[in-house]
Amino acid sequence: MANIQVELCGLSFRTPIIPAAGPNVGNGEQLRRAAIAGAGGLLAKTVSRTAAPVPRPHMYKFGTGGMLNAELWSELSCEQWLSTEYDSGIVAAREHGIPFIASLGYTADDLCELGPKIAAKGIAAIEFTVHYLDQAAIIQTARALRAAVSLPIIAKLSPHSGDLGELAAALEPHVDAFACINSLGPTLSIDIESAEPVLGSKYGYGWLSGAPLKPLAVRCVFEVARRVKKPVIGIGGICNGKDAIEMFMAGASLVGICTVVLYKGHRIYRTIAMQVNQWLDEHGYTDIAEIIGCYVKKYGHGQRIVTEKEESPQVIPEKCIKCGQCATVCCYDAVTAPVKQLAKINSQLCVQCGLCVSVCPVAALTFQARDKITRLPPVMLA
Repeated sequence: MANIQVELCGLSFRTPIIPAAGPNVGNGEQLRRAAIAGAGGLLAKTVSRTAAPVPRPHMYKFGTGGMLNAELWSELSCEQWLSTEYDSGIVAAREHGIPFIASLGYTADDLCELGPKIAAKGIAAIEFTVHYLDQAAIIQTARALRAAVSLPIIAKLSPHSGDLGELAAALEPHVDAFACINSLGPTLSIDIESAEPVLGSKYGYGWLSGAPLKPLAVRCVFEVARRVKKPVIGIGGICNGKDAIEMFMAGASLVGICTVVLYKGHRIYRTIAMQVNQWLDEHGYTDIAEIIGCYVKKYGHGQRIVTEKEESPQVIPEKCIKCGQCATVCCYDAVTAPVKQLAKINSQLCVQCGLCVSVCPVAALTFQARDKITRLPPVMLA
């Protein structure tokens, strides 16, 4: 089996799958369950000087694997975390030989007061999370925490903060690692039968997390990883091992999961780690380090924009199940798929958009060398 242990900020993680801050790690008992279930390290829910006034309801299923939430930070007081919850997390981490990271928010004053108290508990590292749009305020917060503690500091970035690569570069002198991204919003969803919001927050506003967020999260991880030399934790939309592999290729050294844990339970930590290991084995890798940042190395300085492919979609007859989905999605009329017949591609009409290949449920379409038919010029209207 491939090695999937990861070193980050001098800390050893038994697998690269850890919790992202949220209700999945909202107290000491949840942290204990995550450790038992195979999380590679522990990271607690974000704590601030005052408990969060979390609205009810505050979580709502959105689409496939997505969630709208008005969760805020921990609804437990910082005093309760310092007296009880952190101790439970530390015990669980020690029993399983994994690091324990605290998450703090939001202002410089919050972090300067809480940081030293948390450091005194014996926690391994501190993540700080911000929702500022003002880059200067974020840097001020990082500097304040750096002056207050000697622990490794992880800056959790929000997609609302502009160019995350630029922000990470500005923060790099003050922190030891980055995590990205936070959930995206505000969002609004309305129950059309009652004309009421689905969340109990002001105006019904919430934040999007889970599977729909993944392409944005992968891009943000890549933007940070290509600009800084310090490690990145990828967060956002990771539901399975392949999602995690994509994050690693984009530059993440660890991945954090939350929404998928809420839907599938703590066992998903071990499941995703096993899927990552299986993928590495199947592709001939012996260590996860071989794929971390491979996309950054390949395309970190950009790529040639492809306007004409030398290949076009072709049907693999023995795989085609004659479902017709490829023809349905082709707005160029290049695919025909009569009922119970194999799909056919008209290379003269095909513009190589790739949609048919991506929707095929059985991978019966694949890009292959184009045939010798010359594509017809577009019809010119008088």
